[in-house]
Amino acid sequence: MTVEEKLIANSLEEPAWFAMSATFGRELKAKTFLESKSVKCFVPMKYQIVNDKKQGKIKKLAPAINNLIFVYTTKERIQALKSVAEYLQYLTKPVAGKNIPIIVPEDQMQQFIKVCNTHNDKLVYLAPEEINLKEGTSVKIIGGAFDGVIGYFVKVDKSRKKRVVVLVQGIAAVMVAEFTDGYLQVLE
Repeated sequence: MTVEEKLIANSLEEPAWFAMSATFGRELKAKTFLESKSVKCFVPMKYQIVNDKKQGKIKKLAPAINNLIFVYTTKERIQALKSVAEYLQYLTKPVAGKNIPIIVPEDQMQQFIKVCNTHNDKLVYLAPEEINLKEGTSVKIIGGAFDGVIGYFVKVDKSRKKRVVVLVQGIAAVMVAEFTDGYLQVLE
């Protein structure tokens, strides 16, 4: 049994982080619905400038990645909730000829949440294909708002600066502010 198959099997009984899509930009509607059912979930958010009819241009928190929501529950519970909220769909990956739901490991999810919840203006959200992590060195951030976060040290195209990327494998990545070498610990 592969690691993915074990995660799926365990998620029938034990809660796990499911990567899901809330189609047509309904990630906040899905979050409200799930929270009303006492289900833990996470939508990565970032500040955006929007036009408000009353206030003009304002800075407002909005979903950082269209349609993406992470749901922490059992597979049995999410199946029941999906029958009510049909706009919730599993994000899947092919394994042994089958499409299986993507489950994010707890430690990876906590790193991602920690970085995203800073709502730092210098965060850049990336699709997995936008970065080549084969060139990255695993690092741990020491000090500051991102203390303890583990990610990959990368050079950004068209920039002299280097940044740390925190990855949710196959789903998304968030690139945090630039660092000097003094704030990073290289991991073996």
